[in-house]
This record gives sequence, structure tokens and C-alpha cells, in this order.
Amino acid sequence: MGDSLGVVIPAYDPDILTLERFIEDIQDTLEPVTIRVEIDTPRQSYVDRLSKFSEVNASARRRGKGAAIMAGFDALETDILAFVDADGSVPASSLDSVVQQISAGAADVSIASRRHPASHIVAHQTIVRRLLGDVFAFAARTILPTRCRDYQCGAKAVRAEAWDAIGHHCYEPGFAWDLEFVSVAGSLGYEISEVPVDWEDHPDSTVNPISTSIEL
Repeated sequence: MGDSLGVVIPAYDPDILTLERFIEDIQDTLEPVTIRVEIDTPRQSYVDRLSKFSEVNASARRRGKGAAIMAGFDALETDILAFVDADGSVPASSLDSVVQQISAGAADVSIASRRHPASHIVAHQTIVRRLLGDVFAFAARTILPTRCRDYQCGAKAVRAEAWDAIGHHCYEPGFAWDLEFVSVAGSLGYEISEVPVDWEDHPDSTVNPISTSIEL
């Protein structure tokens, strides 16, 4: 019997049609035991619609991406925990590649990487967003003890036992959570598998490249 999989999707003001289709793609491609949408300050109509496709945990306040993922991971009871951004920038097929690294026993922590040489970038970010991302990735590799090509790509997976250890040291509620998660995992001695992905930029993202870069 294979490992069970739970997928968390953190969401804030998502494109509801895109998210519904994405959930269906994840279900068809990965067949997880649970897909759990952690959505902040949603319209009730969104909760009703998403509940037809997935578990939904709605927060009346904006918790932030990191807080939403941690709440979802702590609620799952599966062998493998994964999260993916709600905009579908990382498609279900690439999320499957990330998860396969865990289920195959190649690593306890697996992260999607846009900067992997084998990644396929379908639609690039604007020049400003790309420049800020490149500068941040270089700075992070220089400063942090855990060195990766891409800390912020929106899909990661972890074995549940590893999350039990890593989660005790993760507190960041916002977009910097990805960075904290990777840094803690590496500092605790977990080997991190960076996986090439297909990736498509979504210019309607709620991420502000300037304020988020300052936060990070």
C-alpha cells in the first residue's frame, strides 16, 4: 500500500473558476486522500462552491500564506503533506513530480524550482519581478545556511514525520514562510530535493513584488 497524500492550497481572493479547475486537475492527476483549501476572508459563495471539490477551512481574518499552510499541514493526517499556490502557476503534473520525490524515498523534503536548468517557463514574469526574484535568490543563497536555486516557488512536499520536526520551528505567517521552511529543513539535516517544473506567471497574483521583497 502506497503513501497517503494530502494537499493544502492557501488562498486569498482567488480566481474561483481557475481554482475549481485546478482542484479538479490535482484530483485527477495525484488522487490525494484530501485536498484542503485554507482560504482567508472569503465570500460565502466561494466557500460553498469550493466545498463541492475539497475540504475548506475559511478564516474570517487574513492570516497570510504561511499561517494558512501550517494550519492545513497540522490538520492533515496523511503520510505526505504538500502545498501548492492557488493560482495554478505550478500545474498539477509538476506538483506530482514534487510529491514523487517523497513517495519514492528520494528525499523527506521536496521543493519546486523555477531556476532548475530542466524547468520549463511557459510565461515569464515582468522584468521588474524577475529582477527582484533573482536578486533575492542570490542574497538568500549567500546569507542562509540552506542553499537552493529557488526558495519561493509555490509547491513543496514533506513527509509527515519530517514536518513534525520542522513545524516546531516555523512561525512566519506571510510569504517568507517558504524561505523559513526551507531554511529550517536544511538546518535540521533534511536533504532537500529541488525538482524542475513547468511554470507560468500569473500577473493577477495578489503578491506585490515591491512590498513582498521588503518583507522577505
